[in-house]
Amino acid sequence: MSKLGKKIIVLPKDSKVAVQGNILTISGPKGSETLSFNDKIFSSKVNEKNEFHILPINKKDKNVSVMWGTYRSLINNAILGVTKGHEKNLELNGVGFKVSQQGDELKLKLGFSHDATYKVPKGINIKIEKQTKINISGTDKALVSKTASEIKSLKPVEPYKGKGIKEKDQYVIRKEGKKK
Repeated sequence: MSKLGKKIIVLPKDSKVAVQGNILTISGPKGSETLSFNDKIFSSKVNEKNEFHILPINKKDKNVSVMWGTYRSLINNAILGVTKGHEKNLELNGVGFKVSQQGDELKLKLGFSHDATYKVPKGINIKIEKQTKINISGTDKALVSKTASEIKSLKPVEPYKGKGIKEKDQYVIRKEGKKK
């Protein structure tokens, strides 16, 4: 039995879940998302207390137990995304490192001989608070995390001076420089 799969998902008042075959449609104030799950392995229901349950049909199979927790997490992340949203905050550290937004593209000055550009995917909202702070938000947790990871990969943090793009409150292990 999956410890995570057993947990009940409490639906907020302003969100709704509709089940049609193997498609879950989750709607809330920030938008709607659709998820597909295997209806031959899992059954789902919403009770009168506005709680969502996903239950395996065959509880003795180990693989089903693992997938049960995974599907429950995916559904919970989708519900949180359409009600509150997901966000990541990035910081640029380094002399002359700047970011600016032009339409649906980010122009990043990262110490290279050219500007790095990043095309923002649909469903992602990017706010630039300062020239060195980026706020990434959206309803899909996987897409927000993927976007943050792709932006961070343009200039990873180096361990000697800590220059690069990192998440807010990310700890960077610093190395000692060359000794004489």
